Amino acid sequence: MQSTEFDRILQRLTTVISVVILSLSLIYVSTGILLSFYYEPTAGGAYHSLRMIDTEVKYGWLFHRAHDLAGNAVIAIALIQIVAMFLSRQFRKSWLIAWVSGILFTLNAIALDWTAMILSWDQEGYWRFNIELGNIEAIPLVGSQLRDILTGGGAISSLTVQHMYAIHNYLISITAVILAVVHLSALLWQEKEMSQEESLVSSQ
Repeated sequence: MQSTEFDRILQRLTTVISVVILSLSLIYVSTGILLSFYYEPTAGGAYHSLRMIDTEVKYGWLFHRAHDLAGNAVIAIALIQIVAMFLSRQFRKSWLIAWVSGILFTLNAIALDWTAMILSWDQEGYWRFNIELGNIEAIPLVGSQLRDILTGGGAISSLTVQHMYAIHNYLISITAVILAVVHLSALLWQEKEMSQEESLVSSQ
């Protein structure tokens, strides 16, 4: 299928957006590593350690703010990326890797925000997480088991914070960076492939 100029512009836009996504992911992970030096993943200790980071650690407030902004921005930009890929007709078979990695990355970005809600251990995060646990427990067959895995069994406690911290830091964050790299690589590869096809057509 012959690409229009509008399609090519959108395709280039998706590549640029994927670079932004990877950059935000790296900012999110790197600032998260810096925050982890001072963060205490316990009930009560989490809140006080974050307040200490904001008020006592040199530039701690800046890294904390950058971490929050990068986490929120990457979700919005990942959703924009999916829309841009759809409008540029990149839903065809050759864009399967880019599509799958982009959708999985968006889900991972949302999961990062979801697992972070209890890590601040404030009133808003606690009650939001408590409501979400009720929704999870309502899932047929596996709801109770999922709740126990997330909370460590029983009520929300220090063990819950430790579980969510481990999932957030060591599982979802690493997966998000890997997916961002795969997504960018797939877009660059497909862009190169399309350029070669257009060059071949023009030469004929």
